[in-house]
Amino acid sequence: MRAVLYSSVIALVCSLIGTPLIIRMLVKRGYGQLIRDDGPKNHLTKRGTPTMGGIVIVLSTLIAYGATKLATQHWPSASALLVLFLMTGLGGVGFVDDFIKIYKQRSLGLRAKAKMIGQALVAVVFAILVLHFPDQYGQTPASTSVSFLQDTALVLGPVLFVVWAYFLISGWSNAVNLTDGLDGLATGASAMVFAAYVLIGVWQYGQSCVNAPQAGCYEVRDPLDLAIVAAALMGACFGFLWWNAAPAKIFMGDTGSLALGGALAGLAICSHTELLTVLLGGLFAIITMSVIIQVGYFKISGGKRVFKMAPLQHHFELMGWAEVTIVIRFWIIAGLCVALGIGVFYAGWVTGS
Repeated sequence: MRAVLYSSVIALVCSLIGTPLIIRMLVKRGYGQLIRDDGPKNHLTKRGTPTMGGIVIVLSTLIAYGATKLATQHWPSASALLVLFLMTGLGGVGFVDDFIKIYKQRSLGLRAKAKMIGQALVAVVFAILVLHFPDQYGQTPASTSVSFLQDTALVLGPVLFVVWAYFLISGWSNAVNLTDGLDGLATGASAMVFAAYVLIGVWQYGQSCVNAPQAGCYEVRDPLDLAIVAAALMGACFGFLWWNAAPAKIFMGDTGSLALGGALAGLAICSHTELLTVLLGGLFAIITMSVIIQVGYFKISGGKRVFKMAPLQHHFELMGWAEVTIVIRFWIIAGLCVALGIGVFYAGWVTGS
């Protein structure tokens, strides 16, 4: 269990120290955030704030995981490497998007089609690989069953699983991206969800069918290593939040939001808790639904709106709420969703065993 602690602390330190270094580098190169003119007017004061800070989160996570493996003298697992691949791959797509925004001095980066293709390529490669690499017990990083607290009886088969995995990866990466609109909002909420996956991974390891074969045990490959990855992500987010909290000195950009959403989806798939993530990441789901509702109602009503602006956090901004107030209250919602998810996960173990 020391590995989980090592991973979180190393990532925290790397992120705390690395973020101001990246800030200075980005400021020197003039890589500042561009603000949409049709957004909340108070956001115009954020123009020029360094962006692409997600680089720090991704690198801190990779360094922390690698250093932990060296310190404990254990080989990396297939499950952890695949989640890290998914995080880094989507972070790369986000980096290209952010760079185009800065280079071409426009608030929109990659075209929607190009961005979707990039996400799809990374997601499909992950979905195919995650069904391979069985361990000595025959367990692969993922299964073709739809999962909630564990695998359910609904088996998709390899082809439908790839489609399902793409849906999850695209959905969660875009959900975190939509949430990343206020200082510290997505970073703090992500840290809470990854903390939950630390607990889930540690619990699954202790109650795995390999370590404790009994009724209701978890058939998850490498649960402790997934907890180490989640701990690194959690530490990296907390370190970055020190500089990203209002007033933000740096934004994570699409580099960070797509990477974090991908990591969340990867952990859900590899820990066999795909549907549970709707509870754990409830804030992300709520904000995404606000966009779906807004767009859908706008189209069917001929131009009417449910919210003053979507995503939901901007609706409250236009209602006059202070940005810090919105962030703190949304963090509370995120924390309640995580607590509910963990409660349901534990209740499932108690009733199932």
